[in-house]
Amino acid sequence: MPYFEDQDTGKRFQGRLSTASVLMLIAFFVLALRFFWLGVVQHGYYETRAEDNRLALVPVVPNRGLIFDRNGVLMATNTSAYTLEIVSGLAGNIDETIERLSKVITIEGKDKRRFKQLQREAKTFESIPLRSRLSEVEVARFAAHRYQFPGVEVRARLFRSYPLGETGSHALGYMGRINTKDLERIDEEGQAANYRGTDHIGKTGLEQRYEFEMHGVSGFESVEVDAGGRGIRVLSRTPPISGNNLNLTIDARLQQIAEQAFGKRRGALVAIDPENGEILALVSMPTYDPNLFVDGIRSDDWDVLNTDINKPLLNRAIYGTYPPGSTFKPFMALGALTAGKRSPQQAISDPGYFNFGNHTFRDDKKGGHGMVNMYTSIVHSCDTYYYILANEWGIDGLSAFMGRMGFGSKTGIDIDGEAKGVLPSPAWKERRFKRPEQQKWYAGETVSIGIGQGYNSYTMLQLAQATAILANNGIGYKPHLVRSISDVQSGQVRTVPQEKPHDAGLKPEHIEVIRNAMIGVNKEGTSARAFAGAKYVAAGKTGTAQVFSLKGGTYSHGGTKEFLRDHALFIAFAPADKPKIALAVIVENAGFGAQSAAPITRQVFDYYLQGIVPKGPAPDAPGEPEPERRDVALYADPTNDDHDALSGLNTPEGQPGPFVRMPAAHDALPARKKP
Repeated sequence: MPYFEDQDTGKRFQGRLSTASVLMLIAFFVLALRFFWLGVVQHGYYETRAEDNRLALVPVVPNRGLIFDRNGVLMATNTSAYTLEIVSGLAGNIDETIERLSKVITIEGKDKRRFKQLQREAKTFESIPLRSRLSEVEVARFAAHRYQFPGVEVRARLFRSYPLGETGSHALGYMGRINTKDLERIDEEGQAANYRGTDHIGKTGLEQRYEFEMHGVSGFESVEVDAGGRGIRVLSRTPPISGNNLNLTIDARLQQIAEQAFGKRRGALVAIDPENGEILALVSMPTYDPNLFVDGIRSDDWDVLNTDINKPLLNRAIYGTYPPGSTFKPFMALGALTAGKRSPQQAISDPGYFNFGNHTFRDDKKGGHGMVNMYTSIVHSCDTYYYILANEWGIDGLSAFMGRMGFGSKTGIDIDGEAKGVLPSPAWKERRFKRPEQQKWYAGETVSIGIGQGYNSYTMLQLAQATAILANNGIGYKPHLVRSISDVQSGQVRTVPQEKPHDAGLKPEHIEVIRNAMIGVNKEGTSARAFAGAKYVAAGKTGTAQVFSLKGGTYSHGGTKEFLRDHALFIAFAPADKPKIALAVIVENAGFGAQSAAPITRQVFDYYLQGIVPKGPAPDAPGEPEPERRDVALYADPTNDDHDALSGLNTPEGQPGPFVRMPAAHDALPARKKP
């Protein structure tokens, strides 16, 4: 104790010392409590935090499920290829590393841009691909310089591959790099954690619709990292679970033959098994190679596809909508029988035209067909018969019956992008047009509807489905592309559940009348030459659909610009007594249905029913006459100033111009953004 001469000073010192001692004791007590709190009470929490800082979970991407056709033919698989990858946390200066790497291996500007984008989204210990699909020479060259590039590795990765190339591409779809829209979809499905480390996703077709079935479950590796986030070693690994395989209804060989039959012509074909709704072939021509998209399509390849006047990326089978032309007539006749508007024997005299008000609707045969009953109206495709029938039946009854056959409604096929088409009716016209004078339905408009022209606009899928309903005695099934899903882990095969079949309410005796008439079309009618010598009996109907209005002029197929020529259509099913296949086909701007579309059908039927493999594209049927152009697209409605418009490709909402131009593929869709 220090000595103070002044007693008061000593007391003050002792008071201050005591106070300081108390404060020190309190401080040590608080520190002890804090140490106790951190070291005992919160021990588990901070131990976990420390472990998290030491360990990192690196996702392991699963193998994507495979796609097989109905016979086990592989249509989509995964192939291994070498990829040059960089772990940014170990590579030092990334820009300098890439610059030095480019002297060893070719690295393009697009590779650098893609790497920078992926780098912004990745952690420092994650491996980021710089170059994909290295050749063996490039791998060997890098191996010789490996010591110069810490943090750079060559790894084997799986890439999507389509062994059949362009075959069935519009059904299969393609893969592409995940973008912001894809991430939103992944979040909505609650799959965000499962897609860590995944940089590709299905963009279209079955690849898109069944993405979460085929993706699988991601695994992970527990990696020890240092304070800088650099990986040191792998401590444990949870393997991924491979995605499920799809077993399709498509017959890959039939698909190839149908595509080959088109040659260089544009168009679409849908073939269905009428007994169950299984799609046997879904063709859209021209097609494209989905392998181009697997690791990010090159700019020059994208420009070629996106600017091609023939629109190879457009799925004409489910998106393109067309007037059905005379392929509509069997359904008109069937509806007339169902509604009691006609009997099979009831005949009309056809002078070659039908006058309605001040407008003349002409037949394709100058001078007419004479006396025509229901059978001959279909076999010889008499327009006058259906002008009169449509006028007497009326648009309300006509539209209601066609709706039962599936026209104007989406079928619900298991790929996205299906168009609804247009089933004309007064209610539809009110929704379609804005001005009251345009919304009025004119009786003359019903006349051209009766021969599949006017506002009529349907997809080939809808037309094929309606044909399948007719072939299957009025019972229709939802068209679908996937038959079953195979679980790779358990080996179990799960059949995809289908909706209850739809009964169109048709009478067997009425169906038999139409069936016999359609058999007559292929035996003595408009497509007899295309089916001459067939070893089976097929039922069919040809069609020719106008693309633009002549405005009173004369049509010449050869003298008209290609994209303004008429479309050729054909519907058919076979064998006629017990159908195994029903289809609808359109050849754009090809003219007469019997000349171009029916021969394609013949090749498809010959293979599917008899195993006959054609040697090349289907030739035009010889000697078919060019039909006289009728110019009956729409009744002349003086209040509708939109009726002379050429509308281009009808949208999924189904808004064609009354003179339906469908689809002039070159102006069908605006340019698409690169995926």
